[in-house]
Amino acid sequence: MVDRTGIPLACRVSAANVHDVTMLLATVVACPVPGYGARGKRPRELYADRAYDSEGHEDLLRWMGVEPRFAQRGEPHGSGLGRHRYVVERTIAAVHQNRRLKVRYDRRGDIHQAFLTLACIKVCWYRLDPKAKR
Repeated sequence: MVDRTGIPLACRVSAANVHDVTMLLATVVACPVPGYGARGKRPRELYADRAYDSEGHEDLLRWMGVEPRFAQRGEPHGSGLGRHRYVVERTIAAVHQNRRLKVRYDRRGDIHQAFLTLACIKVCWYRLDPKAKR
């Protein structure tokens, strides 16, 4: 989960054979940024691709006060979400520049989560401090 500028807000690790939508609520709730995680301070909108389009999850997000902006299944491409999804894909590419995350060598999820969190911290550092050496 990233904000509109591509700063990582929350990340979760799951098995490779688990659908992404199963981690949606855990990721939204885990948003640790001050002002976001507190009650009533969650993001106002959440953009996602067609894989997240499900009435149950949309209703739950609305109940939490987050308006889902998901691409609809069965609709033609060109919904306009590409310009919003670009910042997410750019952040994912930056996280995967870390050698330890390109191929998952660790069997334990907590170790992989730790390295993923460190990679997100590194992305935050580079985005927030443009003078930082890469």
